[in-house]
Amino acid sequence: MKVGIATVEKYKARTMAIARGEYVPSADEPKAWFRSLETLAQVLSAKNRALLALIAETNPASLNELVEKAGRAKSNLSRTLRTMESYGLVHFEEGHRREIAPRVTYSGVELEMTFQ
Repeated sequence: MKVGIATVEKYKARTMAIARGEYVPSADEPKAWFRSLETLAQVLSAKNRALLALIAETNPASLNELVEKAGRAKSNLSRTLRTMESYGLVHFEEGHRREIAPRVTYSGVELEMTFQ
């Protein structure tokens, strides 16, 4: 998955240009945008990268199963996953008995960033 860094203003301008039909993003552009390198570093901390790897490797059937495998508190894990979901890093599928099952559909993250 390709990610990029953009200020809120630049991201909003890009989104509006797409909505107006003035800009069509290419297939190789970033799919997720972060406001800063600091935000990216927080969301993709070593602990969170390990969590993404655990999800990709084990395909837990539910959030409760992931809690057991990760050894993290459910409230903390749920909050982390929702943040990751907002950036498109994870998504949820309906699992057994309507429980949600977190999923990761890529093997890594590539950063695209300019100095402008």
